[in-house]
Amino acid sequence: MLTGLPLRLRVLLIFAGLAAAVLAMIGLGLWVEARRLAASGLGAETWLDPMLQAGLIAGFGTLGLVTGVWFLFDRNVARPIEALAGGLRTGQAPDPGESRYLADLGPAARDAAEARARSAEALAEAVQEHAADLAREKATLESILADFGAGAVMTDAKGRVVFYNASAARLLPGLGLDRPLERHIVPGALEAAAARLETGVEATDLICLTSEGERLAGRMRRIDGGTLLILRDRARERPAPRDVLESLRRHAATLVPMLDALEGPMPPALAQAIRDEGQGLAAAMRRLSEIMAEDAPAGRATMAELATGMDHAGDLPRLSVLAEAGPMNALLRHLDGQLRGDGLAPALRVGLDEPGEAHLLLEWQGGAVSMDRLEGWLSQPPDAGQPDQSGADILATHGSGIWPEARNGTARLILPLRLAPGQSDAAGLTYDFALASRGAASSRLADLTCVVFDTETTGLSPTEDRIVQIAGVRIARGRLTGERFETLVNPGRPIPPGTTEIHHISDAMVADAPDMTAALTAFHHFTEDAVLIAHNAPFDMGLLRNAAPETGAHFDNRVLDTVLLSAMVWGQSVPHTLDALTERLGITIPPEDRHTAMGDTVATAEAFLRLIPALEGKGISLFEEAVAESRRHRRLIGDVNPIAAEAPDQSSTSGA
Repeated sequence: MLTGLPLRLRVLLIFAGLAAAVLAMIGLGLWVEARRLAASGLGAETWLDPMLQAGLIAGFGTLGLVTGVWFLFDRNVARPIEALAGGLRTGQAPDPGESRYLADLGPAARDAAEARARSAEALAEAVQEHAADLAREKATLESILADFGAGAVMTDAKGRVVFYNASAARLLPGLGLDRPLERHIVPGALEAAAARLETGVEATDLICLTSEGERLAGRMRRIDGGTLLILRDRARERPAPRDVLESLRRHAATLVPMLDALEGPMPPALAQAIRDEGQGLAAAMRRLSEIMAEDAPAGRATMAELATGMDHAGDLPRLSVLAEAGPMNALLRHLDGQLRGDGLAPALRVGLDEPGEAHLLLEWQGGAVSMDRLEGWLSQPPDAGQPDQSGADILATHGSGIWPEARNGTARLILPLRLAPGQSDAAGLTYDFALASRGAASSRLADLTCVVFDTETTGLSPTEDRIVQIAGVRIARGRLTGERFETLVNPGRPIPPGTTEIHHISDAMVADAPDMTAALTAFHHFTEDAVLIAHNAPFDMGLLRNAAPETGAHFDNRVLDTVLLSAMVWGQSVPHTLDALTERLGITIPPEDRHTAMGDTVATAEAFLRLIPALEGKGISLFEEAVAESRRHRRLIGDVNPIAAEAPDQSSTSGA
């Protein structure tokens, strides 16, 4: 009956039972002696008081002795054994100081942990050589698929995503592993294509709409019980540019005779006609610019690629533009060389003043270059390997232009390029093919789809303070998927200086950040259907749930707390701060990442993954079991799961 209880509680019950038994024996002895004395004819007034005093002395002495022995045993034996067990389950060598009273048990456990580490290291070395070729082939394949121009998405038999590349993530914002594809693509086209595949064809074309209304062209085929979908942007239907050019010619031809008539005072009718033609000319020019922009290359180039071989002012932003890196870099280097030939020292800088557009600024100290001279440079081929392509041709193919400007002693050439959607450093591939074979209602900790998250705030009150930064990483089937969420948040109030000293987030940093509603709405989308994991979850979940009336984002997810998971492994007697937990698990948090939302999130995620096998070793392998066990540690920290969290909907596949 006692085997299900924690060791320290069992020891306490044993000593309590011992004390009770001794007190019972003392009481029995006093009762027997009292009966003997009464039978001998002595009056009770002669022996009752001494006997009661002897009983109290014996009883309190016994209680004090048993309590003292229990305290020493608990401190020097039970607690170290509990900590020793946690260390062995997580593969960490125990602290010799904690087990100094356990005789050979402490050194033996330490030797066992070190032997386990040596065996694991030897096994890893043995496997490494065999796995090297597979790893290189895998990396090569990932590189090929990551740079594949089309979006590639694979789903399992239930329509949930098990693979996608960077192009798919750009075409379908918010795409994530283990989530239904129909949330991102209007399901009618998918269902019709699936019906065509049922007729026996290997693959079929389709035109579909995204949830944001974008039209995509694609091809679907069956693969391994699921489907593979290749998606591309569908060219927009638009009038041919020659129609716009004809419109320009017509307006220009109409304006010429009107201008010739401007010898005297301008009649009101003529002024209105010129104004109308001018507006028509301007509208036609805008339309032509739009068409040229739509014909721009679909390639993506980072600022680092475009600046190769050139000096640049400060750090270049980590973003991408719609440009072919080779020709555009050749053009910039050609212009840079021409300026240096004139004795100037240009440096490349990036301006982001226009929405959706980046301005490449080639700046120098001195006077501006004349337009005639710039056009002369543009008439030359920047790349000797392609003598038939001039700089002007490169600009034309990109739907862009370049012009000189001078201001306050600084001159520059300005070249605008459209920003590419999505992050330039997004993961190339995101996949877990094992998701397709996972049980639909598995609640094993190792099978859960989770989002580990952390917040930085204006203070320490979940009801009074506000979020200034939030970050999360996704875990699917016991591994990090590479999907991340991170944003600063404008709290709508000043950040106290003392708080800034801890997380280094100032009012200036959050001035242009999303407000609470925008940030938590985006985070809610990222965490949808996932189990939330945090260190000290009542604080972070309190912030999210208290903001719900303002933001409309209700976080009813199931929750795990690494504080409670740590207590399940090591007991409540050891510290369970994030620093203490990561130190016990051998996880290093770089000092510059500590007290940042993403740094603490990654550390918490690594801790959770290392705690899973230790919990399984204690017989806690299911989410329901972890929640039930956590309630035994309510004295340490509260449970923040919604009601009936340990009885999830059996139809759910994300974290059930």
